[in-house]
Amino acid sequence: MMPLAACGNKAVATTSGGKITQAEYYSSMKSTSEGKAVLQQMILDKVLQKQYGSQISKSAVNKEYNSYKSQYGSSFSAVLQQQGLTEKSFKQQIKSRLLLEAAVRHYSTFSNSAINKQWKKYQPKVQTAEILVGSKEEAQSIIDELNSTSGNKLKKFKKLAKSKSTDTSNKSTGGIVPAFDNTSSSVDSAYKKAAFKLKTGEYTTEPVKTDSGYQVIYMIKHPAKGAKSAHISDLKTQIVETNMNNQSFMEKVISKVLKKGNVSIKDKDLQNILSQYLNPSSSSSSTSSTSSSSSSSSSSSASSSSDSSASSSSSN
Repeated sequence: MMPLAACGNKAVATTSGGKITQAEYYSSMKSTSEGKAVLQQMILDKVLQKQYGSQISKSAVNKEYNSYKSQYGSSFSAVLQQQGLTEKSFKQQIKSRLLLEAAVRHYSTFSNSAINKQWKKYQPKVQTAEILVGSKEEAQSIIDELNSTSGNKLKKFKKLAKSKSTDTSNKSTGGIVPAFDNTSSSVDSAYKKAAFKLKTGEYTTEPVKTDSGYQVIYMIKHPAKGAKSAHISDLKTQIVETNMNNQSFMEKVISKVLKKGNVSIKDKDLQNILSQYLNPSSSSSSTSSTSSSSSSSSSSSASSSSDSSASSSSSN
């Protein structure tokens, strides 16, 4: 077996000025916030895999991956590349999020009161298309053109999106936006509010002002809300999704998961990276970024390669 020192002296890179060893690289990386975030995520993934791995199948990961791939079609590879991802790393992000979601579901409450509260806010997933422009006048001009169209308005809408929309993430597909419901945090609130008022086949008759600019929204499919009893599973999923967007709730879940995982940091320079969770009473403000590198990294990074681009209708 190769001595540990020899492993640490293995070159990561060589230059005319000398080599950079694994030990040097590790020493440098562990002092950075990015390096610490990677370790935090690796630890969290390990304990989540131990506690909830049996609930997350390879087929579940592939199903979600293929869903994103289908949404983006021929531009999917480009989207991954923009996010600095490969098929393997994106699938790992999906798995990380699904594992964390399993933990959140485990610690979520599904009482009748919680279900009824969620039902009041419930909106089924809707499918929309959008055209983003820079001014209210441009948006109104597009609406006027749609109003004067006697044929297939969706076909016309997609044609206008390709020629006039400034949203480069989806104009090539006719402005199609990934399906969303009332819990979707990646979609602008003004966009959601306007969209949920539309019936299938309708479009906004006035420009919608969002953080991205001015938008015209077409409702491709708006399922009926139906009866609460038919959506109990959906409501539970929405409660989980809402909790995953609640930083305080996420910190509590991660704390329980890590404590159950008997985590022990061996490197004295890194012993405090999880103190926000393992020793919250003694945690200093310097660890406040942990929730973003652990909870946010797991709960949102898996969809960042799609949502950050596809939902630019809300944040472009």
